[in-house]
Amino acid sequence: MNVMHVDRRTPTVLLAALYAVSGVLCLAAAAWPLHADTPVSLLWGLALVGIGGGLAIWLLAGRISRWGLSAAVVVAGALIGLLAWRSATAVGIVGLAPALIALALFAAHFFESGAARLHVALLLAMASAGALAAAPEVPPLAWGMNVVSVAALAEVQGRLARNLRTAAATDPLTGVANRRAWEAEASRNLARSARTGEPLSFLILDLDHFKEVNDRAGHAAGDALLRDLTAGWARRLREADLLGRYGGDEFVVCLPATGDLGAREILEQLEATHAFAWTVGVATAREGDSLDTVLARADADLYLKKRSGRRA
Repeated sequence: MNVMHVDRRTPTVLLAALYAVSGVLCLAAAAWPLHADTPVSLLWGLALVGIGGGLAIWLLAGRISRWGLSAAVVVAGALIGLLAWRSATAVGIVGLAPALIALALFAAHFFESGAARLHVALLLAMASAGALAAAPEVPPLAWGMNVVSVAALAEVQGRLARNLRTAAATDPLTGVANRRAWEAEASRNLARSARTGEPLSFLILDLDHFKEVNDRAGHAAGDALLRDLTAGWARRLREADLLGRYGGDEFVVCLPATGDLGAREILEQLEATHAFAWTVGVATAREGDSLDTVLARADADLYLKKRSGRRA
């Protein structure tokens, strides 16, 4: 169950807010019960769990793992099911719909599609089990509308979030990662390499005399060339390799689990994709490197080759 590649602090803080708001609402319901059989003790307990859990999640913002975030969502769903089971009235059970919707939308937005659908299905299963086990009989039509609404809204939100995230991370012309998305993923690969000692190499690809293509044949021809080049490179790169457009006619490649020799072998494959000339700078990550320092070495290698007339 992978959380989308976003700033981990954002979903953690939002989930903390959902916990805290739910706790406050349970606190209000316990302090001013609307029915003689309202489970006041349970509501006090849920208020404590909600407010305390929200505070704990907030304090862990940025450090909680994706599995920890997933577990917190499952726990929240279980608490909703428990509250449905112990609720005193059918109206109170059906009225849990806003909490279901909020939690389902959270999962749909921040989790990958498969994990999000699993979370929503589990949430609805737990809530429905609680509603079926409750003492007051819940109108099937009303509860069914809850279930359908939650599932539909979560699916729509998930699709919209994925489309927006893809658009924000993709170069619109070539379809490869844009600079911001590439740097974020490359930084994660660099941090992983520093932890594990696994080799990691970077390439900077600079097209030679690309401006002449635009001047001679027009920008449409230049755009077509960029698409052809990146499509050819992408076909020859491995699944874990990350190709990105760094700006204009300059591209970057992150090669996980690849040392200098492996990078040279991949370069030989890339050179066979297209007749258009380009020059490459290569650098392998060293201990203590930041993304800026390793790319600076690749850039220096690139311009050394340009001055000497070598391409690779």
